[in-house]
Amino acid sequence: MTPLHQYLIFSTLLFSIGLAGALLRRNAILVLVGIELMLNAANINFIAFWRYSPNPEPNAGVMFVIFSIAIAAAEAAVGLALIISIYRHYRTTNVKRIDGLKG
Repeated sequence: MTPLHQYLIFSTLLFSIGLAGALLRRNAILVLVGIELMLNAANINFIAFWRYSPNPEPNAGVMFVIFSIAIAAAEAAVGLALIISIYRHYRTTNVKRIDGLKG
């Protein structure tokens, strides 16, 4: 088994844990943690494919990951702001009890 396969298996496991956390949890903060785990799995894939490509450009994969981390930070900030706003209105972070946002 090559190191690339090991990275891809690890990334798949991390993505699966994040997906399960995002879909099965009722707490909105834990849903955001699951989404962050999925983004970290994508970052591991970016670096692994960059590192083990035939001709890796110097810093191309690192730039993809830095861009992805910036997007993840923005997503976390907006997500936490929404959760705080919803908590102030409904006094809960349980996503099953928040039905006022349905169209």
